[in-house]
Amino acid sequence: MRPQPLLVYDGDCAFCTTWVRRLERWLVRFPEAQPWQWLDLDEIGLSSAEVTRYVWLLVGERRFRGHAAFAALLRMQRSRSLRVVGQLLVTPPFSWAAALGYTLIARFRHRLPGGTAACALPRPESRAVN
Repeated sequence: MRPQPLLVYDGDCAFCTTWVRRLERWLVRFPEAQPWQWLDLDEIGLSSAEVTRYVWLLVGERRFRGHAAFAALLRMQRSRSLRVVGQLLVTPPFSWAAALGYTLIARFRHRLPGGTAACALPRPESRAVN
């Protein structure tokens, strides 16, 4: 268990790195943020499949991924408005839209402003037919 919150993101993705840096500047309370490529994944209890698919916020024993990680970041803020938005993002039906939005952004992050080919999620391995 980590004593301090940790945001784990894809450091090879320019889109992801840009948004982590922006949020660092915009949000008053921001956890330590590290690219997963710099971390011992076994030590933090995440797999390479998990960190290539989602951003993660680790807070003590609690683990938030994808849109829920962003919502948890907002709920950590002093601003009541941001905390309310963070709560809405994990409350149905808003959570359904947030999850879909996160999935679309993650899938097409290499095509978004600031994204590069390195931002593309790895394609599933094709099975050979014998």
